[in-house]
Amino acid sequence: MNYKTRVKDFVVSNLLFGAAGDLKDNMSFLESGTIDSTGVLEIIMFLEETYGIKVEPEDMVPENLDSIDRISEFLTRKLGTPTTQ
Repeated sequence: MNYKTRVKDFVVSNLLFGAAGDLKDNMSFLESGTIDSTGVLEIIMFLEETYGIKVEPEDMVPENLDSIDRISEFLTRKLGTPTTQ
């Protein structure tokens, strides 16, 4: 399973309670109101537990965590190719 799929599954299951609606991979969580700041913290905990990484304070910016695409790109930079995870 690639990063995008795994992250999207987590977001839909745990933060949207199974209702994906019109969630797109490039949609800003905060701008669309899909996820609030508490949801972002849940995503960070998910990433740390699932991928064994530490999301540093300087990593906690919208450029890394504000959409499924951005999270996938962040994980790719941090861990490597998405096809292996």
